Amino acid sequence: MADAGATRRSPNWEARREAIVDTSARVFARGGYHGTGIAELCEANELGKGALYHYIGSKEELLAAIHDRVMDEVIQSAERVGAADGSPPRRLAMLGDELLGIIARYPDHVWVFLHEFPALTGARANRFRKRRRSYEQALEQILIDGVSSGDFREIDTRLTALAWLGMHNYTYLWLKQNGALSAHDVAIRFSDIFIRGIAAG
Repeated sequence: MADAGATRRSPNWEARREAIVDTSARVFARGGYHGTGIAELCEANELGKGALYHYIGSKEELLAAIHDRVMDEVIQSAERVGAADGSPPRRLAMLGDELLGIIARYPDHVWVFLHEFPALTGARANRFRKRRRSYEQALEQILIDGVSSGDFREIDTRLTALAWLGMHNYTYLWLKQNGALSAHDVAIRFSDIFIRGIAAG
């Protein structure tokens, strides 16, 4: 979790910090992490510099908090899918539905997540890499299970997982929460395309 949240804080403090994370995600998505200064973040959040640092600790900590917002959601979605009954194709469809729902809800966060992760350093970078790999492994396990069950043909599960992620992740460029196609609509169509492509027989 983000450093400033390591100690117990009041609900009001936590709520204000979450609002700062969400507002700052929009600012970073518009101007980029390196192209955005503390003054812009202060203006967007209607806070002085000292007050902003009280909530975020540092600019990089704010970036890490945006990444955590996305990773918390995707890790929880993978845990829900892992706990659900169903065949590997069904679980893969569920995972895609969950992921596209997150992307539709947090488009700015996802933009920052996909573009700005190289700016994380040290322990923050290591945490991000470990959490991202954990999600990838959950996806790969579904593919491995599908090969074992005979639902999927023999595939390179790592490469197939990367293809699946690429297919879903970059919907952030065009998927809108209130667009003509909902995240669920797109997830159904993606699932059909992808699962037919790797189905056995």
